[in-house]
Amino acid sequence: MLDRQAARRTPDLVPIRYGRMAASPFAFFRGGAAIMAADLAGTPVAGLFAQLCGDAHLLNFGIFDSPERSLVFGLNDFDETLPGPFEWDVKRLAASIEVAGRDLGLTATQRESSVSATVRSYRLAMSDFSTRRNLDVWYSVLSVDELRERLGELGGARRARRSIGAPRRHSSAITSTPSIGT
Repeated sequence: MLDRQAARRTPDLVPIRYGRMAASPFAFFRGGAAIMAADLAGTPVAGLFAQLCGDAHLLNFGIFDSPERSLVFGLNDFDETLPGPFEWDVKRLAASIEVAGRDLGLTATQRESSVSATVRSYRLAMSDFSTRRNLDVWYSVLSVDELRERLGELGGARRARRSIGAPRRHSSAITSTPSIGT
């Protein structure tokens, strides 16, 4: 499967891709979206189809500047987007949390808690979106301030301030906003 993909890529870059994928199980996971899609193709689905990210893993979420010139958190990589069952993105994201947790040496309990929290957040967000008008969902964003608040509630306040403070300090769009600090 990777070789079939490589045939459509710039030949000089393929060894670099494979080298990066060989670095760790999580790196392989990140580069193997097509493999996971093939694995998921035969699994049961609810019948709800959407335009998927196609590569919804942990590191394809981040903080970026919105057109309204505010920092928001969300998906930031859509080069593998495709129509498909909504479950595929959710399962890929949950699997990425598990694989990253293993790479980081988290315990089974910590990984299970992280995966469960991720899927629960998705479920709650979808439940909330189901009560809104389409246009309200379209314009819905998770601001950096709201992300910081949510992470603080989970006990990650210090780490949240460090990781969210850096983009604020380096964003030319928000130079007048003081950094969060550590």
